[in-house]
Order: sequence, then C-alpha cells, then structure tokens
Amino acid sequence: MEGLIPYLIFLHVLGAIAAFGPTFVFAIIGAAGAAEPMHGNFSLRLSHTIETKLVLPVGITLLITGAAIMGILKVNPFERSHWWLAIGIVLYLIAYGYSYAVQRKLVVRAIELTSAPPSPGASGLPPELAAIGKRVGQGGMVLGILLVVIVFLMVVKPQF
Repeated sequence: MEGLIPYLIFLHVLGAIAAFGPTFVFAIIGAAGAAEPMHGNFSLRLSHTIETKLVLPVGITLLITGAAIMGILKVNPFERSHWWLAIGIVLYLIAYGYSYAVQRKLVVRAIELTSAPPSPGASGLPPELAAIGKRVGQGGMVLGILLVVIVFLMVVKPQF
C-alpha cells in the first residue's frame, strides 16, 4: 500500500492547486465587477460558478486523499509530532464549512439582487447589496489567510 503514497500525494497537491488556486482571483473579479456595476452580476456569477463547479467539489477530495495518506502511513494527527496536521485539518474544516454554508449563500443572494435592473431613480447600491459585498470581502480575506496558514502548516510541518 505504501507504493500508493506518491500518487496520493500527487492527487492531494494537484487537488489543492486546482481547488484553491482560483480563489486568489475572486477579489480581483469582485473588484472588476464593482468598478463596472453593469458587469457586477456577471462577475458574481463567474465567481459562484468557479466555486460551485471547481472549488467546492475538488476541495472535498483533499479530505479523501489526506485520509488515505494518513491511513496508509498510520499517521495520528493527535500525536505531538503531528500537531501541525491536526491544526491544518481543523482550519480546513472551518474554511470549507464557512465557504459552503455562509460565503456561497451570500454570493447567491448578491446574484439575486443584481439580476434585475435597478429601480427607476435609484442611486448607488441598495443597502442590502452593499452589506453583502462587505461581508463577502471580509469573508474572502479570512478564507485567504486560512488557506495560506494551512499551506504553511502542510509544507513546513513546524515542530516545537
């Protein structure tokens, strides 16, 4: 079974790159949509499509390949020498759960709010859309930080 390890690690790293690499451009897509409000709905739908068709489905494979690697190598993430792995797993679950349960729903609501033209005489963003945009931006920053911390833990494997 240990002969599978290089292939599982390959799939694990490839999955991480494919799933989470695109998330670093969400802020750029969002800023472009905000700069040109007539394209805001498209930028929201683009980010949502990338998230639902790539990030979330491929991201879940990391649990599968990671569990397989730990099982074959008999790694216990709760041992002192693997604390970095336990923390990385917890942070991954928090990030994935927040992305799925909160961030995704906020983006869907923003898509709904931008799907119809503004009402006559409206100026500026509707208050609900502005609030959602702020929450999505803040959530995206936190998710980005969590992702960088997880990658740091997985690559450096710090020991104290």
